Amino acid sequence: MKTIIDGLHKAFESRVRLGIMSILAVNASLDFNALKEYLGVTDGNLASHLRALEKEKFIQVQKSFIGRKPNTRYFITKVGKKAFDDHLATLEKLIESQK
Repeated sequence: MKTIIDGLHKAFESRVRLGIMSILAVNASLDFNALKEYLGVTDGNLASHLRALEKEKFIQVQKSFIGRKPNTRYFITKVGKKAFDDHLATLEKLIESQK
């Protein structure tokens, strides 16, 4: 039997991953330091969550250099945007069903 919560994606259960996807959904791309500052997490914590989302193909990484400094930028993929939108729509349905 299918339930309303079947539409929630397990990848977004973490508040950090939910935050990453929310931020990237409204920004074309952001670098690692900007994401870290927005979310207030450690380098290691952010890196592990970014890897998990990248593994799901929800985000992509773009590495470049600014001058001599490496710069890593992240952006949401079409697959990631669809999965995130579906997740949010399910949350909205769940909330509406409880009114």
